[in-house]
Amino acid sequence: MVGYLIAAPTVVAAARFGLVTEQAKAAGLPTVQPVDHYDLSDILTEAALPTMGLLKVTVNPDGSASFDLPRAEVGQGITTACAMTIADEMELPVEKVHVTLADARPELVWNQLTGGSNSMHALYEPLRVAAAVARGQLVQAAADELDVLASQLSVKAGVITAPGGRTLSFADLAQKAAVTKTTAVTPKLKASSAQTVVGSDQRRIDALEAVTGRKQFAMDLQVPNALPTMLCRPPTINGHAVSVQNLADVKAMPGVTDVAIVEHNQFVQGGVAVRAKTFGQCIDAVRALKVTWAPGPVDGKSADDVAADLKKNELPLTPKLPGTTIEEVFTFHFRPGDPLETNCAVADVRSGSAEIWSSLKSPIWAKEQIATSLGIPPDKTTVHVTQGGGSFGRHLFCDAAFEAAWISKQLGKPVKLMWHRTDNFRHGRVHPMTTSRVRITHAGGNVLSFDQRHTCVATDFTQGIGDLLTSMDQSLPKQNSLQFSQTVFMLTANVPYNFGAVTQLLNEIYDFNTFNTSSVRNVYSPNVTTATELMVDRLAQSMGKDPLALRREFVRDDRLAAVLEKAASAGSWGRPMPAGTAQGIAIHKEYKGASACLVEIDCRPATVNRKVRDAYTGPRVTKVTHVVDVGLPINPLGIRAQIMGGIMDGIAQVLSYGLHLEKGAYLEGSWDNAFYTRQWNVPPEVNVIVMPPTTGKAGGVGEFGVGTSMAAVACAYGRATGKTPTSFPINHDGPLGFEPYPTSPPIPQSPTNGLENVS
Repeated sequence: MVGYLIAAPTVVAAARFGLVTEQAKAAGLPTVQPVDHYDLSDILTEAALPTMGLLKVTVNPDGSASFDLPRAEVGQGITTACAMTIADEMELPVEKVHVTLADARPELVWNQLTGGSNSMHALYEPLRVAAAVARGQLVQAAADELDVLASQLSVKAGVITAPGGRTLSFADLAQKAAVTKTTAVTPKLKASSAQTVVGSDQRRIDALEAVTGRKQFAMDLQVPNALPTMLCRPPTINGHAVSVQNLADVKAMPGVTDVAIVEHNQFVQGGVAVRAKTFGQCIDAVRALKVTWAPGPVDGKSADDVAADLKKNELPLTPKLPGTTIEEVFTFHFRPGDPLETNCAVADVRSGSAEIWSSLKSPIWAKEQIATSLGIPPDKTTVHVTQGGGSFGRHLFCDAAFEAAWISKQLGKPVKLMWHRTDNFRHGRVHPMTTSRVRITHAGGNVLSFDQRHTCVATDFTQGIGDLLTSMDQSLPKQNSLQFSQTVFMLTANVPYNFGAVTQLLNEIYDFNTFNTSSVRNVYSPNVTTATELMVDRLAQSMGKDPLALRREFVRDDRLAAVLEKAASAGSWGRPMPAGTAQGIAIHKEYKGASACLVEIDCRPATVNRKVRDAYTGPRVTKVTHVVDVGLPINPLGIRAQIMGGIMDGIAQVLSYGLHLEKGAYLEGSWDNAFYTRQWNVPPEVNVIVMPPTTGKAGGVGEFGVGTSMAAVACAYGRATGKTPTSFPINHDGPLGFEPYPTSPPIPQSPTNGLENVS
């Protein structure tokens, strides 16, 4: 651990680290997996370490501190967590720490990629070191100024106090403490027991701006002459425009400035771009277009066709062992992967230069790819990272930024591109359709083997993560995308039980020009964990054990055992419940953390007078108890919020949230159609318990709650109905429940969708 004072007009500090991997518990357990020693979070942290010294904490002349965050803030609260870390170590009020988002900085290499719930795991210690270096330098400057020993000084709220009551503020010392030559120092970090901000509930530093509408997203930016722009997109996935029959008529519509065909290529999906004075005028023009479309690669293909292709490509299980065998195959349909904020970007491309504004989690990759695709030098291409209204993996891809740049270049004008909500659902990036076959063999009270074969439509990792994996593992050929998937799967998938010989294998089909996919929140883990935990319930039934008792017996990690016990006691596992209702429990380990979730579900027919159609009624999760151990909780309030969001995802993905693929297109075109968790289905009781610090190191939280809660809901549903669910969401094969929007043009003609009667 080395700190640096950097030559600058005021105090500027940074840190440099070497990686220390977390070792698996040495307990001689018969089941050992790769993630016990080295997981996805480790590889992301290791990739970021070489450039940690380029991250700086700056003391400003007014005594405040600034940090240019090299990660994307998309609602997960890392700006708040970083501010808390710096404030605690420097002894500053949180409100005096200003965290901004860094533009694309190629010199940071892999330190500017946001994914894998890795931000605080990677940044926490370097931030502490840099803040401690800055505090130490300020204290030494105060000691020199006051002619006392540094050890005699105390620091509180940005004020340094000497014996006798003399004081100097950080503002008094910011310039006096500056150095003219970069110097290595050994920082003195605060003891954990002395931390007062880290570990306390902290409201988000951007909360007031968010609730008052002052927070600036890409569409709020006032870039000169950047007018609203939208695309008319093809009726099927990855089709492209051939011609426009009424081009002149649409160009003559009120407010319209430009209409042009955008060709499909490796960077943009293409369609017909419309630029106008308002987004309303864009929508009117898009609806009026009469376009001849060429087919996409999956025209005519439906979910049944994909399911058949998955079945043909399933890897074989290992030979059966003597004993009792339980086997099942689970199907997880396509599901949306977009946040509340639709895909958007602002671009101003001129002769020989480009400037882009968008919420990007891989901005260096975006900068390089945009420059290459446009034929503009990288040093003439500027990419600004804006705040994002959610991501869930979506903003690892730069689709909107690519499109905005290409349209701006083609039109020769700045554009403010926004996807329509229906574009997001039908042409956005989705969680791939998947099957998961699981076989468990047990005998004599022991589990002998656990085999899982996960077969998916390919998950696209060509958005920067693939290049990172190639740089960290030279055995991976560049752009061998299927091997990227194998690496991510191997570094995340795990079975948290002592189940003897465990094998978990992935096989993926199709290339990335077929379906548009992404690493939607928690990548493989929700489906892997749900299939695993459902089979654990089946195993308990086969062995004549209570589901909790079996998990207690076979759990292979002390931290998992602790959260399991806490969830069981806090959620009152085993309490009497009416027929048609039940509890479900599940555990999951990932991102240096452990979690357990206990849910209660009511699967009885609806008896209340709810004015909704049959498709909207059904099972309701009534209570959730979710316990998490994240190692070191920086902001428990933020963690609880993240887990609540993960719980809502888990409920939706089991019960109702999915996409129907028919004839090369998704039928869903809105949140209404896709049936995300509704207010009537939100549990009245949600209790998220954050365990006290266990490791002293921050773990990842952003994706952490999804897999555990999804699995627990599925287990509860199976126990309430007496039948293990095998297809998700469970409503997928029932009535459609909505009138699909037209697909040509793909923007809906009516904003209503039969929801006016929902109470």
